[in-house]
Amino acid sequence: MRTRRLAVGGDFRYTATNATPAVVQVAPLGGEGVTIEVEQWFIDPPQETHEYRDIYDNRCHRMVLPPGRSSFGYQALVTVPDAPEDADFSAPEWAPNALPDDVLMYLMPSRYCLPDMLGHEAWARFSHMTPGYGRVAAICQHVHDHLQFAYGSSSPTSTAVDVYTSGFGVCRDFTHLAITFCRALNIPARYVFGYLPDLDGPADPAPMDFAAWMEVWLGDRWWTFDPRNNRRRTGRVLIGRGRDASDVAMVTSFGGPTLDSMSVIAHEVQPG
Repeated sequence: MRTRRLAVGGDFRYTATNATPAVVQVAPLGGEGVTIEVEQWFIDPPQETHEYRDIYDNRCHRMVLPPGRSSFGYQALVTVPDAPEDADFSAPEWAPNALPDDVLMYLMPSRYCLPDMLGHEAWARFSHMTPGYGRVAAICQHVHDHLQFAYGSSSPTSTAVDVYTSGFGVCRDFTHLAITFCRALNIPARYVFGYLPDLDGPADPAPMDFAAWMEVWLGDRWWTFDPRNNRRRTGRVLIGRGRDASDVAMVTSFGGPTLDSMSVIAHEVQPG
């Protein structure tokens, strides 16, 4: 299999009034065709960190943001398949009673994904369609067309209902809305967060950022869908999965530090 080599990572700078414990999720999971060649943390002032796996098997790092200014960064070199993610328009949906036990939780409402609030809309728009991969693709198309991407158009508390009403959002909002429609139709869907470099065409003029997309259970496996970009992409590097963004936050702080700046890298490294 042909592969491509990427540099991924991020840099975060904070100001805290008090020592603030935090959990950071920026390190890739690896596996599923992605190999982590080397990785490194940069923390100022230096401190010991602790890695653990959460209930979704995501890699999480614990640290304490000290009083005053501090920074931490992560960088890795990874290899990824030189091909977009799989697709199969014959992949079927299953009734809830036929789903694996560990998949059922991804039918339930969560903090940002509210199928009980948008159920009537989902059934009115999509119930007449043939169940399966094609119906999920139609959901992504609708979300992609309905929402306009705009930084600052939503807040950390905005739900799928909020952005559907406003018509604006960022990639996490596109994903939350598509997940909500899927769950309303009894299609298991989960939130995915990671790095997504520009390998398939002209580079996005906006600064590089983390990306969100979703995985949907059809047939006997999870399939990748991306309502924000609405096309298959090469180079996805998964950081974590969960019910929604509350399970896969870049930084969860147990206090009120101020994020002064953040930068993200995700680009191809040329050989030689």
